Formats: sequence, structure tokens, C-alpha cells
Amino acid sequence: MCLAIPGEVLSIGGDGPLQRAGRVSFGGIVKQVNLVLVPEAEVGDYVIVHVGVAISRVNETEARRVFDYLREMDELDDLQPEPPGSPTP
Repeated sequence: MCLAIPGEVLSIGGDGPLQRAGRVSFGGIVKQVNLVLVPEAEVGDYVIVHVGVAISRVNETEARRVFDYLREMDELDDLQPEPPGSPTP
């Protein structure tokens, strides 16, 4: 199942509006995320991310609540770092 996951924007980069990307923390796991669809997002904001693309902003309370629910349902396996030496898909 594909779910949208909340994360905190740690940094933002990119040379233009169509290359806007950022480092986003999902409970300590940091991933590179496309931020093109949320041009208003700033460092410290929380965004909802689906398949590597931030699709909306969300307040911190709601982000933490959703993340806790997903953790309880064991739906955060895709966020775990790959063990060293694992084959890439």
C-alpha cells in the first residue's frame, strides 16, 4: 500500500522553481524530496510526502499524530534505511 507520510523540511535547494527539492526528516530517517508542488514550504514546515513528492503542507500537531498512527499500524517499513550491501531494486 502506498501512503502519504508527514515529514519535517530540514533544508531546501534547487536552482529554480521546477528543480526545488529538500531534505525531509521522517522520524529521524532523512530522504530527498521533490518540493515543486509546495512552493510555500519553508525549512521547519511539515509536508505530506507521497512517492518522493511533497503534496501539501500540514501543521506539526497533525503531522505527529499521523506519523504516530502509521507507526502503530507498522506502515513505516519503506522509511527504514537499507542494510549495508543490500541489492538495489
